[in-house]
Amino acid sequence: MKLSIVIPCFNEEHTIDTILEAVHNAPFTDKEIIVVNDGSTDATREKLEVLDSFHKIDRLIHHSSNQGKGAALRTGIQAATGDIVIIQDADLEYDPNEYEKLVNPIVNGVADVVYGSRFISSAPHRVLYFWHKVGNSFLTLLSNMFTNLNLTDMETCYKVFRREIIQSIQIEENRFGFEPEITAKVAKLDCRIYEVGISYYGRTYKDGKKIGWRDGVRAIYCIFKYGLFRRANEHSSS
Repeated sequence: MKLSIVIPCFNEEHTIDTILEAVHNAPFTDKEIIVVNDGSTDATREKLEVLDSFHKIDRLIHHSSNQGKGAALRTGIQAATGDIVIIQDADLEYDPNEYEKLVNPIVNGVADVVYGSRFISSAPHRVLYFWHKVGNSFLTLLSNMFTNLNLTDMETCYKVFRREIIQSIQIEENRFGFEPEITAKVAKLDCRIYEVGISYYGRTYKDGKKIGWRDGVRAIYCIFKYGLFRRANEHSSS
């Protein structure tokens, strides 16, 4: 099976070389690497052009302005041609060496979607922000209440899909609202969803972490929008 790795990227000049090298060397033979540069204003674009010339990238797409992670994923997912699509952040928080265990449930025919959970693994986890953990747990719980799933980490970067599943979904959110949106829409498709424990090498805001409290508020809005209001509209129109 062919694996499409979609990497949204915004102002990651300090990590992009390292993460692309790790993705390129990841233990999965047949893969395509798709990078969407989401209007970076630092040296990311120039570094990507060099890496592309050295065949470290199979498809490089540039957004003329910064539109957000969801918008970059929408572009990258549409360009994917593999049997399986995995989302990879451009920082160093998630380890591409874990691709094999993430895709195995799909390869083995038991799953359509796999989430990599940071909270059900004995693998290394950097100790960071208490309130981030509380916020993540709250958002996951709230999402589960509307989707009737029992996920432990809805906000994880590592989400893996059979390509026909993810390409059939219209992605509307432009920023980090992608996470609750895609979870709600996958749940409505009655997909076979699995979780796999992963390691997590979190970074601080000083290191370049971008998600903030406003994204948490938007996530709550998206949970209601796609989990409750859309369902009510569907029932009323049927």
